[in-house]
Amino acid sequence: MADTSTAPAPTREYVLTLDCPTRPGTVHAVTEFLSRNNGDIAQYQQFHDHERGRFFMRVHVVARGGGPTRGDLAQRFGPLAEAYAMSWHLADATEPVRAAVLVSKHEHCLNDLLFRRRLGALGVDIPLIVSNHPDTGPLAASHGVDFRHVPVTPETRADAEAELLRLVEDYRIDLVVLARYMQVLSPELCKRLDGRAINIHHSFLPSFKGAHPYRQAHARGVKLIGATAHYVTADLDEGPIIEQDVARVNHTMDGQRLAATGRDVEAQVLARAVRWHGEHRVLLNAGRTVVFN
Repeated sequence: MADTSTAPAPTREYVLTLDCPTRPGTVHAVTEFLSRNNGDIAQYQQFHDHERGRFFMRVHVVARGGGPTRGDLAQRFGPLAEAYAMSWHLADATEPVRAAVLVSKHEHCLNDLLFRRRLGALGVDIPLIVSNHPDTGPLAASHGVDFRHVPVTPETRADAEAELLRLVEDYRIDLVVLARYMQVLSPELCKRLDGRAINIHHSFLPSFKGAHPYRQAHARGVKLIGATAHYVTADLDEGPIIEQDVARVNHTMDGQRLAATGRDVEAQVLARAVRWHGEHRVLLNAGRTVVFN
């Protein structure tokens, strides 16, 4: 006898993020909408910015038994979002964000991201690595990731950035990660990548800029070093902060050990920022961020 049983309808998972003016009834309107559309709430987080009068929400939704597709759900949600003046995004939680990593010669952040990707602990896919030097090509090859060497000089900067944008489009890149990429992006490129480019840099107390910051810190006898991951803007190293961390150091550490400690902090902070972005946990709030971690 033929098997007439039917396979169960697929389970679909989405992440809905939104912000809007603070207004009574917003939570009820959203949760009631999701319930009507066969959506179970697996995780819910919210934040009221009372200073700005803005409301932020992240909802992880599980649509069981053949719930609507992402396109259908987004179309149905549109009128509600318009009624509440929402800025919103609906992502398929089962489709990883595609990230391109930009790097120069320092490999520690790139190596950490690739290792976490291999373990399935990063939450994003990395199909492409771009560098202005050829040094990290072997590391990319060892992880089976495409590598592109795009040299940058003052004379070729515009062409190099045009090539980068072409690669972003060709590889369908959602996020650009500057993993110790020692080039300043033009204001035009920063604008094109607004809200989807993350940078990492050291954070010293007090701060040291220019060449060899760890040597400067060692010479001053700092007791705390750290790192900051932030979105890239035209204001150098001043974009909305996603994550920061510090490590305590002391007088017994020479410059090399100080730098090694700094590399560890940089790698961890960048990985957390990339994972949170990939899981749609970071919402922009003017010059700041709301991070639902």
